[in-house]
Amino acid sequence: MVFRVMNKLVPFLLIGCVVLWHAGVSAEEADPSEKAAQVLVNLLEPMKSLAAQFQQTTLDGSGARLQETRGDFKLKRPGLFRWQVIEPESQLVVSDGQQVYVYDIDLEVVTVQPLDQRLSHTPALLLSGQAKEVSANFIIEHEVAEEVDYFYLKPRSADTLFEQLRLVFVDKQLREMHLEDSLGQQTSIGFSSMRINPLFSDDEFQFEIPEGVDVVEGQAG
Repeated sequence: MVFRVMNKLVPFLLIGCVVLWHAGVSAEEADPSEKAAQVLVNLLEPMKSLAAQFQQTTLDGSGARLQETRGDFKLKRPGLFRWQVIEPESQLVVSDGQQVYVYDIDLEVVTVQPLDQRLSHTPALLLSGQAKEVSANFIIEHEVAEEVDYFYLKPRSADTLFEQLRLVFVDKQLREMHLEDSLGQQTSIGFSSMRINPLFSDDEFQFEIPEGVDVVEGQAG
C-alpha cells in the first residue's frame, strides 16, 4: 500500500531525523550540504501552511508515460496533510499527524496506516513536518540558474521510497518537485495557484471512514 500511495500520489512531499540541524554552525564552518540545507530551510521555514493545485506525471525507467494525475492539496505543520486526486481516478489521502488514511473512492476501500518514519520521508510530509530536520534526513546540493533555485536531495537512510528529490523554487515559491526511485521511475509534480500560510483548523485534517467501505489496516515500516 505504501507503493500504491507513492505511485499514484506523491512519491513524496513534505517530514524522522537522525542528527538534528546545528543552528549554531556558521556559514564559514558548514560543509556544502549544510549550507544548502540552510538555504532550503530559509525557504521552507516560513511555510507554516500551504495550499495549491498540482499536476503529476509519472514515467517508467525507459521514459514511457505511466500515469498523469491532477488535483489539489493542503497541509499544515506539523504532519497534517490532505491530498485529493481528481483525475483520472478519485483518491484522497489524509494525515492527521498520527494515521494516514488512503481512500480509493471508486473502489470504496480505505487503508489506514501509522504515520511512521518510513512514510515521513515522503516529500509531502517533508513540507508538512519540521523544516530544520531536512539536513538530518538528506544530503543536499543547491544550484542557482537565472534566479531559479534548484535543490537536489538524496536520503541519508537506505529505508526510503525514492533515490533523489529535486525541488525547484521560482521567486522563493515552490513550483516543481521531481523524484526518482531505485527502479528509475520518475515523477514530476507541478504546482499552481499556491497559497502560503492560509488559515486551516486541525479539524480539516481529520478523516471519518464512510459507512459501507472496506477498511484495510496497514502496518508501520
